[in-house]
Amino acid sequence: MSQENEDIYTRIVRDYLKGKREDQLYLAQQLGKWLLSRNISPEEVTDMHANVLEHLGDVPEFIQDSFQILTEIMIEYGNAYRSFDSWRSRHQQLQAEIAIATAMQQTLLPETLPQYPNVDIGMISIPAKEMSGDFYHFLCESKSEFTVAIADITGKGIPAAMCMSMLRYAMDSLGEMKLAPGNMLRHLNSVVERNIDPCMFVTMQFGRYNTAQHVFRYATAGQEPGFLYRARENRFFDLEGCGTALGIAAGSEYEEREIYLEPGDFLILLTDGVTERKIGRYYIQREELVSLLEEETSASAQEMANHLYRRLLLLSQFELPDDYTMIVLRRT
Repeated sequence: MSQENEDIYTRIVRDYLKGKREDQLYLAQQLGKWLLSRNISPEEVTDMHANVLEHLGDVPEFIQDSFQILTEIMIEYGNAYRSFDSWRSRHQQLQAEIAIATAMQQTLLPETLPQYPNVDIGMISIPAKEMSGDFYHFLCESKSEFTVAIADITGKGIPAAMCMSMLRYAMDSLGEMKLAPGNMLRHLNSVVERNIDPCMFVTMQFGRYNTAQHVFRYATAGQEPGFLYRARENRFFDLEGCGTALGIAAGSEYEEREIYLEPGDFLILLTDGVTERKIGRYYIQREELVSLLEEETSASAQEMANHLYRRLLLLSQFELPDDYTMIVLRRT
């Protein structure tokens, strides 16, 4: 403790004992904040107070002795404060690292959606926390074909971001081979199974849309089933398909399915953050979700995605327990 600090403290104590004014208490508060900012420990403040009392006059011996007890107690408070300060520094460093990882994660996601004649594409992806475990990817293969993937990575935070990075670069590399959806998932499963922690896995739906024939061919790896809307029947169907999530079992095979879209038909690909939405004490059922979608069938793909998100957010009282991602592919 510097002599200057002790002099200031002495003056505050002396002035307060003379007049007991509120402004002196305010100065003491400000001095306390300043001492904290300089990492002055509680035991140092206790010792300083004992010294000040001796300078101001005779102090009874029992009061002087009592400061020894107080100092020992303040040492424990000081240790706790230093431990907290160390934790706070580590926390700030971690927050800075998470901010960098979040920014890097955003670079892994497409900035724009594909533009093709007679195909309307809408997409919304909202993370529940700073970093998302949801992943989506578009790749324009030709003037008449593009691929789309939607995935959910177990866990959150930096491990999920690292897995997302691996998926993105694996898909970009494999995309040059123009693999069929089932083969793409088979290769990705091999990559994920070899490179991520055994407690993690990835669910994914991967498909290729032919905009000339309006055929969507896809395969599923444990992903939440989406929806198919048939305009002629004015009816929603579940997107069929199953398969083992990526990273669980080596050598898994993935069945492919094919859908032809007529004008007005659309597909909805989604993660479980859409369907597993708690409203009050119960979770929304797929039938209830369909009833909400039925009110949006005349909207554009992007409007449909936005409207459903807002309605579900309102129904769940603005709680978002899991990452939320939806992609709409509509033949116009």
